[in-house]
Amino acid sequence: MVDVQGTVADGFEPVRDAFAANFARRGERGAAVVVYRDGRKVVDLWGGARDADAERPGAAPWERGTAQVVRSATKGVAAAAPLLLHQRGLVDLDAPVGRYWPEFKENGKERVLVRHLLAHRAGLPVLDRPLALAEAVDGVSGPRAVAAQAPAWAPGTAHGYHAQTYSWLIGELVRRVTGRTIGGWVADEIAGPLGLDLWIGLPEAERGRVGRLAPVEAPAPPASQGLRVRPKKSVTDAYGDPDSLTRRAFGAIDPPPDENDPAYAAAELPASAGVATAEALARFYAALIGQVDGRPRLFAPATLTLARTEESAGPDRVLVVNTRFGLGHMLHGPACPLLSPGSFGHPGRGGSLAFADPESATAFGYVTNGMQRNVTADPRAQALVRAVATSLEAQP
Repeated sequence: MVDVQGTVADGFEPVRDAFAANFARRGERGAAVVVYRDGRKVVDLWGGARDADAERPGAAPWERGTAQVVRSATKGVAAAAPLLLHQRGLVDLDAPVGRYWPEFKENGKERVLVRHLLAHRAGLPVLDRPLALAEAVDGVSGPRAVAAQAPAWAPGTAHGYHAQTYSWLIGELVRRVTGRTIGGWVADEIAGPLGLDLWIGLPEAERGRVGRLAPVEAPAPPASQGLRVRPKKSVTDAYGDPDSLTRRAFGAIDPPPDENDPAYAAAELPASAGVATAEALARFYAALIGQVDGRPRLFAPATLTLARTEESAGPDRVLVVNTRFGLGHMLHGPACPLLSPGSFGHPGRGGSLAFADPESATAFGYVTNGMQRNVTADPRAQALVRAVATSLEAQP
């Protein structure tokens, strides 16, 4: 039985119960969840082992400051950079990307707009030649590859998840506009001022705080809950076909990187390699939508509207399910259930989830080290979201 640590405010006890049930029934190894409401922390829980592949008993425990690679939950943090640059008048979302990055205009991409990059509509989820890890992290090869790549569809006409290429598209845009890497910009403009344990490019000094990720199998549901739902055949086929957009998008770095390699966490890959605590993710989203510790919120009202206005919806050419995206953030829907239709954020493949819900002034961050076989709607994260919703309904 895992000893759950931390605190919950009165009325948020269902979140503690759901968090404990994740360990007892849903295969959790080590995790943390933090919830803010009206800029105040109301849930702060952690438990389990720091390393998902550690042998028990005697494994190092998950501590309050334990951080993890959060995979694509990094995208939600990265998306804030172009939106804040737009808010400051430095980026026009309706401008061609080539205005800021002239080399990008090659191979029929003259009309790719900044908003297309953010909303996964640029047609660039795959590379004709995948990059080795050394190329992916060198800061040059990735941007050069996407600049030379021909789109897989006419930009702006459809959407498909840019699983890995998002790193070089968004990262290079920010660098061209600001002269700083995206990891440096986020550190200076967001993480530093807010005191966040969140990095796109983990410093060596922080490496000792990061737990190890490992794949884990989700337990089969009890017989009383009926048959286990299997993925649709179209989804299974897409992940099994090496020539599909799905496999090629997730395989833009080949061979797949070892996410526990310090060199990977140190790389500034805003699509997939961010490192954060649950506290940092929740506090980040709380700061987007409201004051935290008296600091002005990051997103002006118009920017907040942009962040959660639907840009892409329907069949996703990469994920092969219906998805909804705003300008960089996933929106509430069947593929990514959040708190309400106005919620926006981003999951990480296999577990982590972070988002904001402006209607209830709520921000949520969940980080795990046990990677289950899912891309968007992780059952552990969803159990916690449901518990938050139950708690909010009971609030006066």
